[in-house]
Amino acid sequence: MDGRQDIKDAIQSVIRSMMERVMNRVLYEDPFLTEKHRAHKPLYAALVPDEIFKGAHFERRFVTPFGHAWEQVAVVVARARMGSASSGYAVHGNIPEERLRRIQEVLNRLEFRGASGPRVVPNWSQELSYILDGGGTKIPTTVLCDLYVEDAASGLSYAFEIKAPLPNSDQTKVSKEKLLKLHSMVPRPVAEAYFALPYNPFGRRQDYDWSFPARWFNMREDPVVLIGDEFWEKLGGVGTYEAFISAVNELGPEYKQRIWREFLGIEPPEDVAKVVL
Repeated sequence: MDGRQDIKDAIQSVIRSMMERVMNRVLYEDPFLTEKHRAHKPLYAALVPDEIFKGAHFERRFVTPFGHAWEQVAVVVARARMGSASSGYAVHGNIPEERLRRIQEVLNRLEFRGASGPRVVPNWSQELSYILDGGGTKIPTTVLCDLYVEDAASGLSYAFEIKAPLPNSDQTKVSKEKLLKLHSMVPRPVAEAYFALPYNPFGRRQDYDWSFPARWFNMREDPVVLIGDEFWEKLGGVGTYEAFISAVNELGPEYKQRIWREFLGIEPPEDVAKVVL
């Protein structure tokens, strides 16, 4: 079996496990109770079909665990190609005091409008160059990475901050601070560290247009940002993104039909398999 198929199988295993946990929760552990909904929200129940709120009940129990699934998928992909990968990994190192001060200065300038003009536009290369010019007493620092990878072949290590395709501003700020700290450690414990989005809802990198992360990164040009295929191929090599897309699309019809029948109690429409990633 070729490597792409191994990666695809590993991805499907993670997604299937997550979906089975969601299905078990919404069907058995925490089902939608029509009587409870009508008792607690009689006005809503009088105006809106119960099925609308039943769908919202499912969504809340799906979105949170799927956020963690991205990291799990990334771990299995990285292990298949590089050998070692962990999520929630603590990287320890030392950062010169002036670099820490400059990191906070850079973040503050990006966040707050100064009296002299508009807020600064993010530019990773310029910001990092300015920060690395700082010296001083080394301060012990720990950064908790979403994903940490060690490449057995090269001996190099990599760190990733993995966020949903449309992250909010606070999440992105925390990730940028972590990445700046990782790059500022002496000696540097990782060869590279990235801000990664698992797919691009806007299509091409140059078309990415979500305003919240743009406050902290130039999402179209910063080299520290990886979106969609750039991220998956960094982990698993050429063809990994296609394997990811194929893995998701193959599972889609199965779970859509189960959700329609088992959760909503409705026969699925004929075009249930048409919507793909």
